[in-house]
Amino acid sequence: MHSRKKGKSASAHPPAHVNPDWVTLDKKEAEKLIIDLFKAGNSMSRIGLILRDQYGVPSVKALLGKSVKELLDEHKLLPAFPEDLMNLIRKAVSLHNHMKTNRMDNHNKRIMQLTESKIRRLVHYYKEKKMLPEDWHYEPDSAALLVKE
Repeated sequence: MHSRKKGKSASAHPPAHVNPDWVTLDKKEAEKLIIDLFKAGNSMSRIGLILRDQYGVPSVKALLGKSVKELLDEHKLLPAFPEDLMNLIRKAVSLHNHMKTNRMDNHNKRIMQLTESKIRRLVHYYKEKKMLPEDWHYEPDSAALLVKE
């Protein structure tokens, strides 16, 4: 998005959403495992990686018929803010702290501007999808408090 590269344009058939025969987990076991992993402090993306690498589940959606996010939402375990937004806010807070001590670091100043631009676009998207309240705004000063929660 923020580079001079042209991108990669190609058409590909979508992957088949069928559960392979070699997956040994059934739906109930997978749901319990996902909930336990989330309660242990793993993020949704990390849960998908754990299921893929340790349990041989190539696609949670093919196994359960719903995503990890949908499953956590059913069990009322979904965090208040989406994971991708929180990761960008953490990065922005880290860059702000760096810029306080290194004011002439123009490279990281630009990276901070690009990160905050991504945050604003993502906030706009989540407001449209009603995942964030309409009156919520990103402010760098209050973001540090949000990350510490």
